[in-house]
Amino acid sequence: MAAATIVHDTSEAVELCPAHGLYLKPITKMTISVALPQLKQPGKSISNWEVMERLKGMVHSHQFSTLRISKSTMDFIRFEGEVENKSLVKCFLACLDGKTIKLSGFSDILKVRAAEFKVDFPTRHDWDSFFRDAKDMNETLPGERPDTIHLEGLPCKWFARKESGSEKPSEDVLVRVFERFGEVRNVDIPMLDPYREEMTGRNFHTFSFGGHLNFEAYVQYREYAGFIQAMSALRGMKLMYKGEDGKAVACNIKVSFDSTKHLSDASIKKRQLERQKLQELEQQREEQKRREKEAEQRQRAEERCADRWPEGHTCAAMCTPVRA
Repeated sequence: MAAATIVHDTSEAVELCPAHGLYLKPITKMTISVALPQLKQPGKSISNWEVMERLKGMVHSHQFSTLRISKSTMDFIRFEGEVENKSLVKCFLACLDGKTIKLSGFSDILKVRAAEFKVDFPTRHDWDSFFRDAKDMNETLPGERPDTIHLEGLPCKWFARKESGSEKPSEDVLVRVFERFGEVRNVDIPMLDPYREEMTGRNFHTFSFGGHLNFEAYVQYREYAGFIQAMSALRGMKLMYKGEDGKAVACNIKVSFDSTKHLSDASIKKRQLERQKLQELEQQREEQKRREKEAEQRQRAEERCADRWPEGHTCAAMCTPVRA
């Protein structure tokens, strides 16, 4: 997930959980493709920076919030642009789509195509068909039907308990935020489980480009209606955090429906048993370390006794080994 960006205009944001400063803001991205001419002169090249500057100049008095190159080839340059509000997207597209750019030193003109960014988000058809066709799912059981949302790229700090002083996300806060859409049956934040990485072989601590710690989470609704409302509300949205000082930042998050039975009763029980085994192994290792330390201390005590007492005295009678 990309780093959070500053939001100057929050007028289109909708409430998610104002008590925790969380809102949803429409994704306002567009893709811009610039077709490049065949370079006939050896050693001559087109400056991506110059093309980007020309695009910025084509939107007149408006400004992109961000504009970056997503792909560059010999035939075209593709940009991803973002603007402050949804209402500006059409205005930007009208200024860019079908227009041309003339670069200094080149006789050919460059054609520009622009379109609204297509958000990668599952549809109701996607999850209905998945659970209908899945042979190993029982839709009468929680976790084996469309009831669980999988979220990735959530900033830890935004879901931490304010009074705790910690930047670790809280399951209680996660429930409070997402119960807006319906009663939450269960949640899971894998990074909070100290044994999970060993159990799965995965690293659940992920960083954004800004260096802030992100986390993934699972939210399971008791009713299908809650799941539907949450998915509908999150479609095409960024997560926005508004601080007590009124300043706002937003980030993209990845939202999908869980297709792995992550919060089914069987999966939860399996993780509990695996965790129990790892805890027992850890206790055995600790016990082994304790015994080794005691043996080492006993040996040292006996060596000290041997140096201190004359021949004929028994060290065991004179020295008591120190217990850990």
